[in-house]
Amino acid sequence: MSVERERIMDALRQCYDPEIPINIVDLGLIYDAQSDDAGNVAVKMTLTTQGCPSALAIPEQVKARIATIDEVRDVTVEIVWEPAWNPSMISESGRKVLGLEV
Repeated sequence: MSVERERIMDALRQCYDPEIPINIVDLGLIYDAQSDDAGNVAVKMTLTTQGCPSALAIPEQVKARIATIDEVRDVTVEIVWEPAWNPSMISESGRKVLGLEV
């Protein structure tokens, strides 16, 4: 049985870029998250910049958080650069936290 997408997204909402006070989902870094019937989860995400100082830490944080879901057997994280991240990808609630216009 595959893991519900909302449970994966809830786990991802516990992950943060240490330089920005909103989670990586609201930041707009998660492009896709899927699971298969064997409990394997694949996440496609980006970072705010290619030179992000947390380029290694954030994907490891993602793997660790998703792995806490009981049904998960394996987690893969793919970092992609297309489309390039930009501030318009920040969610409405993320914009409020950052004090940006909504």
